[in-house]
Amino acid sequence: MKLTITTYKEVLKRLKKRYKRTPESFVHWSNPLELVIGTVLSAQCTDKRVNEVTGVLFKKYKTAKAYANAGIKTLEAEVFSTGFYHSKAKYLKGIGETLVRQYNGQVPNNHAALLGLPGVSNKTANLIMAKAFNINIGVAVDTHVKRITPRLGWVTKTENTAKIERELNTIIDSKDYLAINEYLILLGRDLCGRTPNCAACPLNDLCPTGVKNTRL
Repeated sequence: MKLTITTYKEVLKRLKKRYKRTPESFVHWSNPLELVIGTVLSAQCTDKRVNEVTGVLFKKYKTAKAYANAGIKTLEAEVFSTGFYHSKAKYLKGIGETLVRQYNGQVPNNHAALLGLPGVSNKTANLIMAKAFNINIGVAVDTHVKRITPRLGWVTKTENTAKIERELNTIIDSKDYLAINEYLILLGRDLCGRTPNCAACPLNDLCPTGVKNTRL
């Protein structure tokens, strides 16, 4: 199925009908700094676990300076359960130090600047720009987007997330970049994981792989 405005809008329509996209579905945050921290911690970790950790973390560290001044061993202990805690603790302290040093403690609303923060990937920067600043740079290509969009025939299967993003950005309206990411995440968690449950999928008739899919 060639990706067109019609087909992707129909996909969004069906997924919106099936799933409720609420803040509770993803990483919890109340300001740009919390979003940056929560998203960095979410790498290779469930949102549920991240929210358990940040529920405590955000009460203690309310500013970039607080992260900058934190002891690395203390941060490691506090983020231990999210996995890769050595790296993540360094990222959090480094984010605080960079924000204090370069941006007066504030998260910049600039994609290139966000990429200069420790632990922030292009995917993460896209999400921060969209969620925190309502600026749509591109589709955030995570595991679910990378897995599902080739199944739908929207992109060529590849490990090159930049290529997938470029292909998706050419046809999807920029205002829908975030929605595509989040609804495909919900679909991936529910039905379209490593082994898709095609029979129960609301997109089955739109998907060229359909019930023939066993593992992709």
